[in-house]
Amino acid sequence: MVDLDSEVPPLPPRYRFRDLLLGDQGWQSDDRVQVEFYMNENTFKERLKLFFIKNQRSSLRIRLFNFSLKLLSCFLYIVRVLLDDPTQGLGCKELNRSCSSQNYTPGTIDWSPIIWVNRSLPLWGLQVSVAVISLFETLLLSYLSYKGNIWEQILRIPFLLEIINAVPFIITIFWPVLRNLFIPVFLNCWLAKHALENMINDLHRAIQRTQSAMFNQVLILISTLLCLIFTCICGIQHLERAGNRLTLFDSLYFCIVTFSTVGFGDVTPKIWPSKLLVVIMICVALVVLPIQFEQLAYLWMERQKSGGNYSRYRAQTEKHVVLCVSSLKIDLLMDFLNEFYAHPRLQDYYVVILCPTEMDAQVRRVLQIPMWSQRVIYLQGSALKDQDLLRAKMDNAEACFILSSRCEVDRTAADHQTILRAWAVKDFAPNCPLYVQILKPENKFHIKFADHVVCEEEFKYAMLALNCICPATSTLITLLVHTSRGHTAPWEAFRQLTGTKQTLNRESQQSPEQWQKMYGRCSGNEVYHINLEESTFFAEYEGKSFTYASFHAHKKFGVCLIGVRKEDNKNILLNPGPRYIMSSTDICFYINITKEENSAFKKQEKHRKNHESKLSYHGASRLPVHSIIASMGTVAIDLQDTGCRGASGATLALPAQGGREGRRPSIAPVLEVADSSSLPTCDLLSDQSEDETTPSDEEGSAGFEYAKGYPPYSPYIGSSPTFCHLLHEKVPFCCLRLDKGCQHNYYEDAKAYGFKNKLIIVAAETAGNGLYNFIVPLRAYYRPKKELNPIVLLLDNPPDMHFLDAICWFPMVYYMVGSIDNLDDLLRCGVTFAANMVVVDKESTMSAEEDYMADAKTIVNVQTLFRLFSSLSIITELTHPANMRFMQFRAKDCYSLALSKLEKKEREKGSNLAFMFRLPFAAGRVFSISMLDTLLYQSFVKDYMISITRLLLGLDTTPGSGFLCSMKITEEDLWIRTYARLYQKLCSSTGDIPIGVYRTESQKLTTSESQISISVEDWEDTKDTKEQFSSRGNHRNSTSSDQSDHPLLRRKSMQWARRLSRRAPRHSAKTAEKINQQRMNLYRRSERQELAELVKNRMKHLGLSPAGYGTAIQYFSSNICMVQDEMNDHQNTLSYILINPSPDTRLELNDIVYLIRPDPLTYVPNAGPSRKNSFCNTVGQDTREETQL
Repeated sequence: MVDLDSEVPPLPPRYRFRDLLLGDQGWQSDDRVQVEFYMNENTFKERLKLFFIKNQRSSLRIRLFNFSLKLLSCFLYIVRVLLDDPTQGLGCKELNRSCSSQNYTPGTIDWSPIIWVNRSLPLWGLQVSVAVISLFETLLLSYLSYKGNIWEQILRIPFLLEIINAVPFIITIFWPVLRNLFIPVFLNCWLAKHALENMINDLHRAIQRTQSAMFNQVLILISTLLCLIFTCICGIQHLERAGNRLTLFDSLYFCIVTFSTVGFGDVTPKIWPSKLLVVIMICVALVVLPIQFEQLAYLWMERQKSGGNYSRYRAQTEKHVVLCVSSLKIDLLMDFLNEFYAHPRLQDYYVVILCPTEMDAQVRRVLQIPMWSQRVIYLQGSALKDQDLLRAKMDNAEACFILSSRCEVDRTAADHQTILRAWAVKDFAPNCPLYVQILKPENKFHIKFADHVVCEEEFKYAMLALNCICPATSTLITLLVHTSRGHTAPWEAFRQLTGTKQTLNRESQQSPEQWQKMYGRCSGNEVYHINLEESTFFAEYEGKSFTYASFHAHKKFGVCLIGVRKEDNKNILLNPGPRYIMSSTDICFYINITKEENSAFKKQEKHRKNHESKLSYHGASRLPVHSIIASMGTVAIDLQDTGCRGASGATLALPAQGGREGRRPSIAPVLEVADSSSLPTCDLLSDQSEDETTPSDEEGSAGFEYAKGYPPYSPYIGSSPTFCHLLHEKVPFCCLRLDKGCQHNYYEDAKAYGFKNKLIIVAAETAGNGLYNFIVPLRAYYRPKKELNPIVLLLDNPPDMHFLDAICWFPMVYYMVGSIDNLDDLLRCGVTFAANMVVVDKESTMSAEEDYMADAKTIVNVQTLFRLFSSLSIITELTHPANMRFMQFRAKDCYSLALSKLEKKEREKGSNLAFMFRLPFAAGRVFSISMLDTLLYQSFVKDYMISITRLLLGLDTTPGSGFLCSMKITEEDLWIRTYARLYQKLCSSTGDIPIGVYRTESQKLTTSESQISISVEDWEDTKDTKEQFSSRGNHRNSTSSDQSDHPLLRRKSMQWARRLSRRAPRHSAKTAEKINQQRMNLYRRSERQELAELVKNRMKHLGLSPAGYGTAIQYFSSNICMVQDEMNDHQNTLSYILINPSPDTRLELNDIVYLIRPDPLTYVPNAGPSRKNSFCNTVGQDTREETQL
């Protein structure tokens, strides 16, 4: 075997130290050729050029030395002037003798003081030395920069000035007679200016830092002005040696007075050379300075557009965040600033806006307001350029918010831009936290590295879906994620808060409406967090069950505990249920007016309990006036009732009465630690088996069997898996088409399917991947199978195959190609027997020439739907929240006008949620995705808000975490009386946590409004209607609400017409008004009949049965007055949300309670016969069957 070590050759000679010194002598016989590169740089000229010109640092030193020489020469000239005396001789003995013998006349000029000066020998030696060095350096640099044209080098102004100032001194070395010859050394100031400019440029290159052009231009302007003044001073002083013999200070005074256009005239030139110099200098100043000022002004304007730079010193000493947007609109800017600066600890932060477009006029005006001008910095630039990121000091930023442009026609392209910006920021500043807003869910996985991501379409469709089963979920979430700022009421002065959020008491207290006070006060609730062991609210419940802690914290402090997070786990659990035991290291999440750190605790003495209601509560609803914590009354707990409701009872069973008849029913206590007897016996997973064991005839004929599992196909990457109701086999694509039959079925409209439950119709432009998130919450496993509503997608464009693959596994999901503009399409998709219709904003209309006109088509179409189908519950998405005032618009409705004035006042006061009192928003009938922009902003302070919102909307499912649902209060449930007793009943029986109430009530007029409306209603109806109206004895106005429709609009139009008619002469007032009133009623009936006949004829033409629309036709033909009164009662209602109301809030009929229900998969059902669990069901709108308490 060959030894491998012997095969290894020795090191070549070139790698030995001796050969490095002596050269490569051992390799001369080698065939290889040594090639040396860049031989041209080894020449002497190239080495000098590298040192003097190319190398930044050495070139900077050379230019600094040159600049110092020029300044030294100017300084020596001033020293020579100060030491010179024209009366002591001319410097040349021969010339002195000849000149002294001449007799000068007054009109002649003595040129000898101008040509000759007195220069001492040491000063001459210094000046000669400086001149020689300067000339040598100038010649050397000219030689090194020579490019083949010698005249170009010689005729340069700096070269000529150098020759004029240096060559005469060199001549005096060889001709001593000329040592006192005047040489204009002061012109070296222009050479110093030129050297300064070159030195600044080299300085920027040497330190690798780009200074702004504004700085360079200002430096050039100042140096030019100084050189002009210095040249004029020295020139006037020297020429006036033959005249007034001015000193340097006199020349300075004269130049300043002259250039400032003051011209006192006390110092003036006497001889014509000095006068000529003044004229020349003024002309030069008039030409040079305006050019410099023009360039400076241009740069200033450009800087105003681009925004300049964010100071490095400020970035190191102050905190700032960067906002990256494609285009900055005033609404987006104000939403961000109001939400960001609503938090007290962010008041000292700076906001740097990085936008590639020029700042528009509205944004410019806002940023000039002192409140924002000191804290907001606008930079025009791109996030894809490191230079612009460096200007924004992205590496020092506390956070970077990257927002998408939702008004773009191509939303996919807008997402691509957002993704590139996120990548660029992450590459430039890896440690900067990223808060990214994305539009389409399929693009979300590209930015998984971001700290916080909000996908617009995910949240939008999930929220719209929950609106169909939990009324006004969109309003609930919007209020929870907004930070509202207001002023506390006068009687709350002793409870002043400094927390991150204050209630909108300024809105609510200024309003005379009781519902506005309650709604405005409760809208101030927000989600906060605190460690259990550090909390006064929850520390005493360590080792207790979660439901026990939630109930008693609400009873004692008025806070609503909704979730926890373990110290060693990042997942948040919403209502983990009674089995969860609180630990000292748990992070508690609760809903309250303010966080605990900013709350004041005041113990109430026992002897004041009798007066508690008088001091703390106000109004018929008994909602407490206080905005923070108060001690609440007790709840009787002496009877046990922990059983779950059976199939026969859809309400909470009324406990048996014992003892006195007047004693109020009692509720079982909430146990500290749950045992098997206190746990609910309801098992949601048994819902399928229950339905299968006792099927109805319709269910048996349908033959559909559902399973529960995870959807086998997702339309995009990154969707959270959700346990859902699924079909055992996927439906063929042809069967998903609602309006066309196939070989499997022959149905061509929604009526033919014979659905048991009412439809949910979604009108959208395209079947985007986000629409998948609308279906999943409505088919979640905890929704009872018997209450699943059929879903019909009314699409403008046919869906693609990938989307159909995703939805074909879900039961009762169909699509139809059509538009809400077409009445035939609406009738085919079953609008006449639909429970809800969701109108999604179309992407093609999101951008318009006039921004707020983007919603015009949607608003008009929805208004038409209200007129044609008055009982239909419509949920509308708008692009701009400000346009919600046009929903259910009535020009002459006094109440709507009053709300409009209230909104304008609050907007002027700076409220960022001024539209909250608009009835469509309060009732949850209108929604804008821009309202959720604040969710991303608020996550900077509360990093858990996105996770909690996703859990509430069902976008994420965490094992052990609960879900959002709702229940309705019926007459049988009113025995429970108060919200606190309801809280206790739910916690002790099912473990549910209530978080709010959705209340619908009849609207009563205020004094000022009733005077107007009653005067109108006196002439509104016929004599019979008047009698009915007087017998009622209760006046109502035409308040806009979520139930409003066509008849009320016509009624208000008639009122307006009658008010105009009453302005005519009243010679026959009663007769004329009675005739006009009858005509109006006929006209009103004819228009209603016309709309009804239109719908009826179209249904007949399409082969549809008008049975579902028959009640309306019967109403038009017979019982007009009776149905009109009924509809007016239905429309004179308003709905609003009470988030975390007081424990003593009275429950009212038809209240819908928002619940966070524990995850049913965490419970093991008790042995025993299966029972139907209607209590565990969720509810929908008023128009369909709802689960009751």
